[in-house]
Amino acid sequence: MDVAAIGADLEVSTVFAAYVAGLFPMHLASGELAWWSPDPRGILPLERMHVSRSLRRSMRRFRYTVDAAFADVMRGCGEGREDGVWITEDFLETYGRLHEMGWAHSVEVWLDDELVGGVYGVEIGGLFAGESMFHRATDASKAALAVLVERLRACGGDRLLDVQWRTSHLATLGVIEVPRAEYLRRLDEALALPPCLGAD
Repeated sequence: MDVAAIGADLEVSTVFAAYVAGLFPMHLASGELAWWSPDPRGILPLERMHVSRSLRRSMRRFRYTVDAAFADVMRGCGEGREDGVWITEDFLETYGRLHEMGWAHSVEVWLDDELVGGVYGVEIGGLFAGESMFHRATDASKAALAVLVERLRACGGDRLLDVQWRTSHLATLGVIEVPRAEYLRRLDEALALPPCLGAD
């Protein structure tokens, strides 16, 4: 079962400990807070990221920043989605605090001066736990992910980009599934690395 536990709180220390243990928080349809550990787990090996020729062309029209509009990216990820309810005010507050402490980061995609896409997640050591991404312009979310992967690859080391589940859309970008045991092994190795986007 993908749900490992139900309850607890969204204190920064609780959430941090969860990621280190291979868990992440998300509400159930009932509204209860659950801690998830999918089996199999979706990950994106950095060398497998597929950037098509058309995406590369599309990417040239955008401008990119890191950590320039973290809260706006989070809110964008909850727009117009049936599951957007999971990005509640308490999630915004907790992840905002993680961002202030250097543990959560965002990549923003701009078209002129308008925020049109982005991705955010939690970085602990060599783990980047991708939480969600959004787009308001064609290819903007894929472009955000491609820029994130580029930044992580430039830092070197066997980094772990966790995307939680492998969807058909993410599969086209190179996402694969690994058993929970393998994910936890990779996580343990990744946590020993220095962070890339943040500082110790």
